Amino acid sequence: MDLNNVLGFPILSLSIFLPMFGALVIWLFVRGDRAVRWAALAVSVATFIVTLPLAFMFDKNTAHMQFEELHPWISTFHVNYQLGVDGISMPFIILTSLLTIICIISAWECIQTRVKEYMLAFLVLETTLIGVFCALDAILFYFFWEAMLIPMYLIIGVWGGKNRVYATLKFFLYTLAGSVLMLIAVLAMYFKAGHTFSLLAYMDYPFDFTWQFWIWIAFFIAFAVKVPMWPVHTWLPDAHTEAPTAGSVILAGILLKMGAYGFLRFSLPILPDASQYFVPFMVILSLVAIVYISLVAMMQTDMKRLIAYSSIAHMGFVTLGTFMFTQVALEGALFGMISHGFVAAALFLCVGVMYDRLHTREIAAYGGVANVMPIFAAVIILFAMANVALPGASSFVAEIMVLIGTFDASAITQANLPVSVKWVAIIATTSVVLSACYTLWMCKRVVFGDVTKESVGSMKDMSVREFGYFVPLIILVAWLGFYPTPVLDVMHESVIHLVAQASTSKLDAAAALAQTAPMLDVAHH
Repeated sequence: MDLNNVLGFPILSLSIFLPMFGALVIWLFVRGDRAVRWAALAVSVATFIVTLPLAFMFDKNTAHMQFEELHPWISTFHVNYQLGVDGISMPFIILTSLLTIICIISAWECIQTRVKEYMLAFLVLETTLIGVFCALDAILFYFFWEAMLIPMYLIIGVWGGKNRVYATLKFFLYTLAGSVLMLIAVLAMYFKAGHTFSLLAYMDYPFDFTWQFWIWIAFFIAFAVKVPMWPVHTWLPDAHTEAPTAGSVILAGILLKMGAYGFLRFSLPILPDASQYFVPFMVILSLVAIVYISLVAMMQTDMKRLIAYSSIAHMGFVTLGTFMFTQVALEGALFGMISHGFVAAALFLCVGVMYDRLHTREIAAYGGVANVMPIFAAVIILFAMANVALPGASSFVAEIMVLIGTFDASAITQANLPVSVKWVAIIATTSVVLSACYTLWMCKRVVFGDVTKESVGSMKDMSVREFGYFVPLIILVAWLGFYPTPVLDVMHESVIHLVAQASTSKLDAAAALAQTAPMLDVAHH
């Protein structure tokens, strides 16, 4: 059944370009900061409403792409405007449209300069992010992937902190360098696979192992920078520290997920043999992120930097689950991305609430906040508990699934790992203790104790507007913590299909390994 015909319009195109069209209308016709804020909010709410049929009409019983659109774009080079979503990509579209609304509301009062440009930047960013999750043509995917850098560059560079230029340039150069390698890999696949940019065609094409090896490395660099994975993670704490609150929300809630999504959309289904070969490499990097970056988070004195490092550690769980090649671990990784989108966004919003009052993010500047802001204290403690994966929170479901899936890793994974997967799971479990250490330490020093500073004593509790944008995040974190089934059901068939793709060799890998053994030995060393 063609769901676009049932709906009467191409829902994916409308979801992508409605924010862009709304931004254009606001730019041309809306005057006055107050009118701009309300117009931007109206556009973001309209986009969220438009994306809801993706969830309500989604067929959970198939792994096939749904709501597909296909039109010629650049016919000379076989570039098509090809869109579609499955159970892996659809939840991220809903997440993006929801967080955009929250970003606009959170900036209602704190952004007082260039308000129109700020709101337009977020609407344009929403278009590029939704486009990434819908694109089934490699050039279209790359177009949205790169276009995302422009509004994000402006959000940090214009409305960021005192070191915003340094942070913006670092963010831009890191991600651009990785993206160049992605483009080279896409062009290589285009010529090898018969002059097509279709991702679905790439999934069926039997790339030989040598091609898979080098293309996988190129994609790895592009996606690892975006996740970000150690050791290419250093741009993220700087970007978070200097970004305005809403910039940090969208950065942690959506942009970090694009890298992990790239592994799921490109590396595993298109390059399964190389993905299997690099399992030990990915596991090691994931464990480093989980353990080492958690220790780095403990040393932070700036709340935003602490949460930024916490995000890197949690994304280590995502990459670990992704490369375990089991259904449970992969579903846990996907669910973890959605959960982290809510929890990390909420924690950055909490920091923003305090920053709007004292204009500092230093932990030492606070203490005893619960005495003067009891409602806020309850909210930040709730999300702190979610950050440490307390049972009853969505993050607990995600982490326990990744750990179970790791203990039960497939024969492919066990054959490639130098140690038992059980040891991998045991090491990963230490994150529960480490995340509790740095999160609770921050809460102890910021929220509890006596008020010893006059500036803290003058702080006022959250306004109705501020509490309002936390409400959907509170509901979703608690609801998915107790009843994750609706989201897991959406992912289920697509994950089963992805595991089958990633676990099935496209060629005689043993023969290919024998032919390329010298090259691989050099690469390993």
